[in-house]
Amino acid sequence: MAPAESPDTNGNGDTKGTSVIVNAIAVLRTFTADEPLLGVTEIAHRVGLHKSTVSRILSTFEQEHLVERDPETRRFRLGLGLIAIAGPLLAELEERRVAYPVLRELAEQTGETSALMVWNGTESMCVEQIASHHQIKHTTPLGARYKDAMSASVQVFLSAQTAERVGAMLRSGAIAYPGLDDTSVEAYEIRLKDVSRRGWAINYGESSIDEVGVAAPVYDHRGDVVAAVLVPAPRFRVSRERLESLGEACAAAAHRVTTRLGGRAPGSTEQGKQR
Repeated sequence: MAPAESPDTNGNGDTKGTSVIVNAIAVLRTFTADEPLLGVTEIAHRVGLHKSTVSRILSTFEQEHLVERDPETRRFRLGLGLIAIAGPLLAELEERRVAYPVLRELAEQTGETSALMVWNGTESMCVEQIASHHQIKHTTPLGARYKDAMSASVQVFLSAQTAERVGAMLRSGAIAYPGLDDTSVEAYEIRLKDVSRRGWAINYGESSIDEVGVAAPVYDHRGDVVAAVLVPAPRFRVSRERLESLGEACAAAAHRVTTRLGGRAPGSTEQGKQR
């Protein structure tokens, strides 16, 4: 939750200006793929601000087309102006451009959704997706963020971190792991070692009972993980036997993206980074 407005304590407006920016960002972050339409009262409750403050922020955003009002409900959704802001960044993401044809092939091969994920330091974020052709499917909308420890893409990114860093993120709550204790931290570290050894991660209904996910790492020329290829699918369509084939297909696709980037997977002596 973002802090409530703070007074200008230093006489030059810096504190107040910073607070306004932080609050504005908090308002934008309340919109999600699951809840794209929100009212002023809902947003105010979630960010801990007065309704009048939220209303002023939304009014400014609306003028800049960063949000727009639904004509029927009068609630707000994110606006097309955000695409203009994010466009240059997405265009510069070489991983996204290089991965696109590989993701299309993977979706055609498996019949399931394929996506490209990147890491922002504490979350796995979707920057590209090819949706499954099936009527019943699982998708990962552009901009969707995941911080659940059992998320397949999160496992991939954390498997490239040191054990100390992973433990700190779990204990601080930066990565969500319900019922965390010392035993589960140790078990999770073993799980990440298995991800590194196998070459792909598994989420078999652990973060969402009706969904399965497999993910594999994409490497740059230094051998660092820069992205992950993800295949999410309805659990009823994925037996344990098919899970293996999905994982292998995902890993093969990630390897093709790595090759197209001019990257390389780390050697056996480097893999795991002191895990």
